[in-house]
Amino acid sequence: MTIADRWLLPEGVEDILPPAAERIETLRSNLLGLYQTWGFDQVMPPMMEYIESLLTGAGHDLDTQTFKVTDQLNGRLMGIRADITPQVARIDAHSLAREGVSRFCYAGQVLHTKAANIMDTRNPIQLGAELYGHAGVESDFEIISLMIESLGASGIDNVTLDLGHVGVFRQLMIKAGLDKDLETQLFDILARKALPELELFVPAHFKNQSLGEAVRQMAYVCGGPEIIPSIRELVAPLSADAVEAVDELNQLVSRITARYPKVKLYMDLSELRGYNYHTGMVFAAYKTGGSQPLASGGRYDETGKVFGRARPATGFSLNLLKVADASELTVETRKVILAPNSDGEGLYEFIKQLRSDGHRVIRQLADSDVENSDAVIDQKDGQWCVVDRND
Repeated sequence: MTIADRWLLPEGVEDILPPAAERIETLRSNLLGLYQTWGFDQVMPPMMEYIESLLTGAGHDLDTQTFKVTDQLNGRLMGIRADITPQVARIDAHSLAREGVSRFCYAGQVLHTKAANIMDTRNPIQLGAELYGHAGVESDFEIISLMIESLGASGIDNVTLDLGHVGVFRQLMIKAGLDKDLETQLFDILARKALPELELFVPAHFKNQSLGEAVRQMAYVCGGPEIIPSIRELVAPLSADAVEAVDELNQLVSRITARYPKVKLYMDLSELRGYNYHTGMVFAAYKTGGSQPLASGGRYDETGKVFGRARPATGFSLNLLKVADASELTVETRKVILAPNSDGEGLYEFIKQLRSDGHRVIRQLADSDVENSDAVIDQKDGQWCVVDRND
């Protein structure tokens, strides 16, 4: 093994070095502080759990993204978390089991077997908020509001919000009666926006032409809030539940527009991200002009059912590394004050007070410390003071 082999990190895994680490930590601390002012309690789930817990409910889609290891104590299979949401669902259902509405927030590293795209890391820092115990549009609006506020607090004000509702497609599938394999095939076509394949699939598998046309139009009818009436008109003759889903979307759009008039809205009902576990609203926030979402989430009711407690739930998460890269927020770097390596009278108390006030103070151990500092502690007229090196 060469020296290079020893320091080389796995592909898609990276160190976070200064000053980026300080900037990211400042964002993390600020956002968790924001969530706490909204009444969200912070939780800290473990990095690994038994695989049955990590890949249940919202975790089914994470199977191929999860590293698996064997517990040397009992031989059971464990996973290194690829997403924190299933862990929070377990906490809500089992560890705390509170009555009424529960709000949780979290921040921590996750690990993916492969990056989502060539530009992504395999060890992102996931930060998010989850709300359990309420099934209405009001809780979706609270979570989306907090997501928008998170980006604003991170210095990202030019936001585009992508909105959808998997309930529309789900209700049309119930009406169509397609078997699971065909439904999966159609879902894959819509996810890839493979329109030529869709044009062949619909007439081949939908005997009800109106239903088939509604499914086909889902891939084409997208845009701003003005398209909602045409979506409602499309599904109204087919499914009352699908109409209810469209009306929920319309209510949410009205509230977002009123509170955040500068946020651009984009509707896409063929956006079925997380279809296997999302049950209602789905949403993603982009920096306007960006191609990758900075934050995303949706409703995933009854995720805790596998833990013995089915509850409505909605939430979002963001990749703190992506947000930091997109952020225009400047974090002031505190200057470094160099203290002499001395036991002079009163020096330690002076250093202690500076540190208590938030200053960075290092004791000089070598000549190189002088070059790495912005100011020095010196003694004038018998008093310790800080002198800028440029003075």
